[in-house]
Amino acid sequence: MRPAFARFAALLSAYGLRVHGLLTRPPHIRMAALCSLPAPPRLPKLQVWPARLHRAGRLPVETNYDILGVSDGADLKEVQAAFRRLALKHHSDRGGSTEQFKRIKQAYEDLKRGKRRPDTGEERASRSRVYSGDDEEETRRRNLILAKEVSGEMRHAQEWAAALNRAHGTGSRLFGSRALGEMEFERTANGALTIKGNIMAGSIEYDGPVLVRGNITSPTFGGEYATSITLARGDFKFVDPVQNKYKVDNGARIVAERGNIVVGNVFGRKIQVQDPSGRVGLYTTAERRTHLYAPLGKIIAENVANTVSLDADTVMALNLEDDVRVSAREVLVYGSKMTYDVRIELRRGGVLRFFEKNSVLGLSDDAIVSLDNGKALRVHDLKTRKISDLPAQLLPAGTSPSSYPRGGTMVGNGFPVTYEMIDNFELRPKGRARPWRLRLGLGR
Repeated sequence: MRPAFARFAALLSAYGLRVHGLLTRPPHIRMAALCSLPAPPRLPKLQVWPARLHRAGRLPVETNYDILGVSDGADLKEVQAAFRRLALKHHSDRGGSTEQFKRIKQAYEDLKRGKRRPDTGEERASRSRVYSGDDEEETRRRNLILAKEVSGEMRHAQEWAAALNRAHGTGSRLFGSRALGEMEFERTANGALTIKGNIMAGSIEYDGPVLVRGNITSPTFGGEYATSITLARGDFKFVDPVQNKYKVDNGARIVAERGNIVVGNVFGRKIQVQDPSGRVGLYTTAERRTHLYAPLGKIIAENVANTVSLDADTVMALNLEDDVRVSAREVLVYGSKMTYDVRIELRRGGVLRFFEKNSVLGLSDDAIVSLDNGKALRVHDLKTRKISDLPAQLLPAGTSPSSYPRGGTMVGNGFPVTYEMIDNFELRPKGRARPWRLRLGLGR
């Protein structure tokens, strides 16, 4: 049955007429029967979307004007008023939805740039932040392009924050995009800069404290777009880093010239790259060392691992593993893990403490503790040196060997291993003979 005939038959059957019986009648009888049909009931008016949307199989896309609840083509003043009203309603500090607030914020920023509609899924996919494939050179090229774009957004963010800082103003603004990664920057009345979102490339300098809600990484390819955050003054802090599991990794660099750095996990990276001379099948190892630098303050971190350098007045960390270099006046290690390739450099007048109370077996004997004068010891030497074998003049003021657990060594329970103890490690208490191994010249 042809489609047109089928529709006609369905119409007649709705009135109780048999289509075949009617069509076998003479033409004048068929016409009389059709003219005697009652008027069909009025159907509700249906909203018809443009034909092009039906052909594409899509529903209409909500515009940025719709998201803010203003009429299409509203002026900037109306858009700003709507944004302020919705931002107050949906801000997380007032119990609102973070995702809805980001959506409203993005719509406002898009309209300020003259963008009527938000990005579609196809647009976001076409500008994916990470490219991969069989062709390493093409992957490298595309990731360099994305790193350059993110770096440009960071440069704009720095200019915007610096302008607010000079004017002692407050404000917030989104940088990046959903495809590249959104970053919300906000300067508060106390001068602090809050960054919400992951920082993946580019450098920024700021004269004041910085709070970050997100991870910090650096692009694998393109050292010119490496992530670097520098504070002229104030502290750099992750917000609840342990609970949120935030991390700094892949060669990022953070500097607090006159403040502290408080982060979660800190990781570097070592990767295999094609031999620079072009020899096929040969690879070399490239370091993506992560650097944290607070010359006048503290660095507080959780797990530090895999090619990391920490340089500060005081370094406090849980565990140190796999090629970690620490340089500080005071070093406090709270965990039970330290691998053989860790090197700790103690500055003059400094102190080193290991707070593990149970077993110190996880603290490798082959890790190195050195002084800025070039002298160095293995952790094994500290583990095997009893506190009772230290000269009284090297112990902290007001203490004596009897102040510490009997048989206790220099590693564990928070005992302060001072710069002077390491520098004068050969000294023994007066009146006590040297061990037979030393007398025979066999070492410690």
